[in-house]
Amino acid sequence: MYTRILVPVENSPYDDAILRHVRGLAKLTGASVVVIHVADGFAARNAKQLGLRESEEMRLDLEYLERVTADLIRDGVPAESVLAGGDPSKEIADAAEREHCDLIAMSTHGHRWVKDLLFGSVASAVRHISTVPVLLVRGGTAA
Repeated sequence: MYTRILVPVENSPYDDAILRHVRGLAKLTGASVVVIHVADGFAARNAKQLGLRESEEMRLDLEYLERVTADLIRDGVPAESVLAGGDPSKEIADAAEREHCDLIAMSTHGHRWVKDLLFGSVASAVRHISTVPVLLVRGGTAA
């Protein structure tokens, strides 16, 4: 069914819901997992164009990715990580293609109506631009 699953994380409690779900799905299907975080601070968005060095934000993001990946591997799920910088929706969709993923699995914040307009929705944008199927799992305390 699925062979390679891309899992965007944001280093927040919302990650727990999707990681629990994907851990089970990957074990069931024998899929490997690619965990991605898109750093979107100034340094991350402009590192290549301006020749900037790794920022503190990016260093902490990489440490988090390594911990998440190590946890998946310890649980018997083949996993690797990618740290990207830039527009989260575009980077996630591009990474799914580049990493040959056949599913993107993401958690959502569950914003509705006005909050989506104010805060935006990476999940909504990804599902519109991706050519790969997108699985959305509601994150947070109700997950």
